[in-house]
Amino acid sequence: MDDRDAPTSGTERRIGRALIAITYLSVALLVVGVGLMLGAGISPVSGGPGLDLATIGSELAALDPAAFLWLGLLAVIAAPISRVLLAAIAYARTDDWQMVAVAVAILAIIAVGVATAGAGTV
Repeated sequence: MDDRDAPTSGTERRIGRALIAITYLSVALLVVGVGLMLGAGISPVSGGPGLDLATIGSELAALDPAAFLWLGLLAVIAAPISRVLLAAIAYARTDDWQMVAVAVAILAIIAVGVATAGAGTV
């Protein structure tokens, strides 16, 4: 192992820990959401409201089950995106510009997909 690999392995370990934390958070939010739905007598398979980011904070404060479910799903989606973003930062710190370009290209593809999906729902 040369000197360049040492920080990368430590960075990979930190990124892995962050992904584990996001996964646990996602599962906890989804479990709370399903529990609140069952407590309110709502079937978890009976569809639900759409996502409204403007009201999610107040819905969480009101213990709205849909808000917990949406936040859990957003955390699940954010995990791989954050992994690519953190990898791009780590590669930039080691001056591996080719891998930075690959990570940025992946993020651009994800952004185009999100924008395309968002445009289709309007």
